[in-house]
Amino acid sequence: MTTSWSRRTFLAAGSAASLGAFALGTPLFRGVAHGASESEFGTLRAKWRTLTLGSGFSPSTEPFRSKLAELGTTAAGFRESMAPAPGSLWPDLDFADPEPDTDQDSYGYSGRMATSYYRLRTMAEAYCQPGTGLTGDGALKSAVLTGLDHLYSRVYNENQARFGNWWSWQIGAPQALLDICILMYEHLSAGQIADYCRAVDHFVPDSAVEHYTGTSTGANRVDLCRVLIVRGAVGDNAAKLALGRDALSPVFPYVTSGDGLYADGSFIQHTTVPYTGSYGSVMLGGLGLLFALLADSTWEVTDPNRQIIFDAVENAWAPFLYNGLVMDNVAGRAISRGISATDPEAVMQNDHLRGHTILASIVLLAEGASATERERWRGLVKGWIERDYYSPPLQNPSLDVVRLSHLHTVMDDASVTPLPEPTGHRLFPSMARATHRRPGWAASVSMANKRITYYETGNGENLRGWHTGSGMLYWWGSDFANGQYSDAFWPTVDPYRLPGITASRKQLADGAGGDWGASLPSVNWVGGATDGRRAALGQYLRGLQSTLMAKKAWFCLDDAIVCLGAGIKCTDGVHVDSTLDNRNLGPVGGSPLTVDGTRMPTHYPWSQPLTGARWAHIGGHGGYVFPEGAAPVQALREARTGTWHDINRGGSTTPLTRKYLTLYVDHGHNPYDATYACIVMPGATTTATAARAADPAWLRILTNTDSQQAIRVPSLGYTGINFWFGGTVADLTASAPCCVMITESPDGTATLCVSDPMRMQSSLTLTWNRPVTSVLSKPPTVTSTETGSQLKLTFGDLRGTAGATQQVRVRLG
Repeated sequence: MTTSWSRRTFLAAGSAASLGAFALGTPLFRGVAHGASESEFGTLRAKWRTLTLGSGFSPSTEPFRSKLAELGTTAAGFRESMAPAPGSLWPDLDFADPEPDTDQDSYGYSGRMATSYYRLRTMAEAYCQPGTGLTGDGALKSAVLTGLDHLYSRVYNENQARFGNWWSWQIGAPQALLDICILMYEHLSAGQIADYCRAVDHFVPDSAVEHYTGTSTGANRVDLCRVLIVRGAVGDNAAKLALGRDALSPVFPYVTSGDGLYADGSFIQHTTVPYTGSYGSVMLGGLGLLFALLADSTWEVTDPNRQIIFDAVENAWAPFLYNGLVMDNVAGRAISRGISATDPEAVMQNDHLRGHTILASIVLLAEGASATERERWRGLVKGWIERDYYSPPLQNPSLDVVRLSHLHTVMDDASVTPLPEPTGHRLFPSMARATHRRPGWAASVSMANKRITYYETGNGENLRGWHTGSGMLYWWGSDFANGQYSDAFWPTVDPYRLPGITASRKQLADGAGGDWGASLPSVNWVGGATDGRRAALGQYLRGLQSTLMAKKAWFCLDDAIVCLGAGIKCTDGVHVDSTLDNRNLGPVGGSPLTVDGTRMPTHYPWSQPLTGARWAHIGGHGGYVFPEGAAPVQALREARTGTWHDINRGGSTTPLTRKYLTLYVDHGHNPYDATYACIVMPGATTTATAARAADPAWLRILTNTDSQQAIRVPSLGYTGINFWFGGTVADLTASAPCCVMITESPDGTATLCVSDPMRMQSSLTLTWNRPVTSVLSKPPTVTSTETGSQLKLTFGDLRGTAGATQQVRVRLG
């Protein structure tokens, strides 16, 4: 399947849905008569074996035939190269650490120990799966058993002290070891099983789940519970099974800080990092496996809070899934895992490949959900599969037999109707993210505050993600630009000119700011307000290891996003740029740039100031309108070369080149009070872009200063205001910092959406100088209202609202 199993590969495969497949929609675990000839422990072992290997697919048909043959080839290679020695099982996987501690070298030794188990697991799977060419092979069986005994005697045993990465000892190695025990159970002696269980108990004692803290939260807690539960099944230990099941319960409830799921749909791991698309994927897949394993057993998961996990499929994961991909701004360090140094021909991960794993996890989880949920989720998955033209999931080379069988069951089910992409706006204040989904395109914004890190680095990964939280604006089209961030974007893009960001050109060291999301900007005002269709967003930006400060705003509308910047100042002694967009045009880079109706040069390199320009259009992508009075824009075509190793020490050193077309505002050297303004129109034609630029009345920029940023779009009845401080903008006055969005409807009503992004306002008064006859609805946070010639709303304590939108509906006079 793969030539080697790294920790990150195991995160994507072993801990997530890759181990969870069976003939969905058919009787589960055929041949196992529960409570009859086998003990209940035997039943669980049989179920886990089926979950591990899958069923209901034909090994003689594609893509399964090729996948199984590939598995056999890989396993044969591992068998041939296996050479037990005092400090290794394979010559390239030395695990004997001469100076065991927790430094980077020790991380490598512990990782190679875990990888040794991953290889044995691959061999065991090839022995058990049909169609591998090694099915039931006696020599392969002997090699697996020899390897297990060797690793037990040399490194993974009850007398060994842990060194290096805790994850290798508590999750990576024991999960693989226990899977092998299930697959090879009939060939193991009672003594071997007892030995391996003692080793697991040593490294994963009951105390590992005693407290919900540290490395025992969120996805890691689910992985630890999996170890306990499968160990209980392997060793006929009811107490371990009960402990593992019960230790899942702290994962289910919504959290208000730290790791886990939040009521607003956020998912955090490592305390400060949005991780829906990576660790969240692991958690989703792991829970699906454990729910399926324990169903109809003495240890079935019956905690009613597990419904929160089912709700999260559409509350937390679906908003970040688009045409089969999962958005990179919730993938943390995983964005740097492109091509491995050990297998330069294989793409390890990108947004599409990560997304496909989540789709398979949703299909598995659906088997334990309600009939209504199951039907809808399968429809969503089918739609995502059908629309992923860039990286078709059923042709995904990184998906194994098990995950492919999940997706095939959906695609082969004629009763499943594919559902369209959900539309609307979702704001995730608890992780400083937002998604804006319209017919034909989707966008997402990444921000940072005192709770959410600029970016995460660690284990030598994501070394140049410094500015991904500085207002990065991602967007994709329904049938275009879906490879924008998939096609070698991260190793080749200018990390100081990511789309949407404002950044100092001050050079930063790899991993600047520290590991594991250590760097947090000392800012509070980050968030926005939304009615579920449109939104006003804002970020008070302070640069990483920089004097840069800026106020950034995004007003998310029907066919466009209005982007404003103000109060931009910096004394780093370098230039500061605001990047309106930076499009990855691939290896060829032929997309035309049209400015005010004139086609610009297409050669590389090329640059030109677009002085006085009113609009620009990039063929195959979209349009950009520059409002009157906006700062002048620079255009740049450049071919950029980089390697995955540049941003991830485990990545390939093979150079890659991609061509970029960048539109940016150069604020100059040590700017003070600089601004920018741009209307981004994803997917717009040149005609639509030119028409928008020719209609100056469409948009009114009410103010764009360090104190307030606000726009009005009369044709939409839309007003959006970021009050960085209290004050008055047009006909609205706020007593304190807040975000306000107003939509006036043709039926004579208006909706006011208000939030406290700072989470600091004990009271707030809004006065709208507009006749209002009555208040039709209001939240409990509104303590008093006054209507008549103007509307006055008094809000009570907003500090406990976690930045959520408070919606008031009124009838206009």
